[in-house]
Amino acid sequence: MSEGLEQQVRAALRGVRDPVSGQDVVSAGMVDGLTVKAGMVQFALQVPRERARESEPLRAAAERAASGVPGVLSATVVLTAHRAEPPPAAPSRKAPPGGTPGQGQMLLPDVAAIVAVASGKGGVGKSTTAVNLAVALALQGLKVGLLDADIYGPSLPQMLGTRERPRTEGQRIIPLSRWGLKAMSIGFLVEEETPMIWRGPMVMGALEQLMGQVEWGTLDIMIVDMPPGTGDAQLTMSQRVPLAGAVIVSTPQDVALLDARRGVKMFERVGVKVLGLIENMAFFCCPNCGHQTDIFGHGGAKAEAARLGVEFLGELPLKLAIRELADAGTPIVAARPETPEAQAYQAIATRLREKLAENAAAAGGPKIVIA
Repeated sequence: MSEGLEQQVRAALRGVRDPVSGQDVVSAGMVDGLTVKAGMVQFALQVPRERARESEPLRAAAERAASGVPGVLSATVVLTAHRAEPPPAAPSRKAPPGGTPGQGQMLLPDVAAIVAVASGKGGVGKSTTAVNLAVALALQGLKVGLLDADIYGPSLPQMLGTRERPRTEGQRIIPLSRWGLKAMSIGFLVEEETPMIWRGPMVMGALEQLMGQVEWGTLDIMIVDMPPGTGDAQLTMSQRVPLAGAVIVSTPQDVALLDARRGVKMFERVGVKVLGLIENMAFFCCPNCGHQTDIFGHGGAKAEAARLGVEFLGELPLKLAIRELADAGTPIVAARPETPEAQAYQAIATRLREKLAENAAAAGGPKIVIA
């Protein structure tokens, strides 16, 4: 069934003509990684990097053609830009006027500091931590962006409480504004239950679009909610943006700390400074009596940070209100700023901002200041 539908999709795409080559996108070899599963179609269009911005109408036409095939429930198409010539030896943060940055040029040139919030494994509360830290920094007066780099499992739409589709201006995507942040996620661009059955190059292409095609503007700081592990997204971020550092989130238990250790080593290996470790779910706080129980142990991340020679940024409790408010799309830092857990996020955000300012001053780079 899927094989027959795939052939129908390819046949429909032969009606989409590349205005530059004059060929249809299939004959031109532009269709990459086409997958069809349960009526959901996903593929990338390969275009030269210098044509990436002007190729958005072609991408949209291909998506419409695939969507119009009987039996197709949804179609998602991304641009994957390639560059034949080698990148320049000295990377530049600035993109050429009117163009998309090349492989040797850094994306997000107008963001003073980009911080990756990462974890070695899933289920440790990394996304909840990233969202609340971003909101805390915004409440402290900074211009903050929040990027969901988890292409396979985007969670920002749920945690920010919106399924709004971002509008476009020309070829640029306007990020959503929520809780004082500018936010973007692949989850805002596809249907909620659409699985992203993509290969690595497609994931990297989508992530580059979320950085390079979105009108982020000038920001003091961008928090990037990374997918768990040490894969394509981590490599793309370390190679394509000037990361100011990474924050590793872990629970106190040994299996999570082992994966957190791998995360620290990965960032160190690619030349990204680890700003510190956060211990999430450090203890369970009973909502009825307030009694604290160390379900996953306690203090493991603090001890691991000392062993690795990185700063311990703080601990956060396993508390029902944090989970309930995250599921409701209202981060606890914004909804209940007076609570001890919200103040714990604020304290970590303050220390993070201080570390970034110290590092920037030591390197002679831009300082993060409150506007």
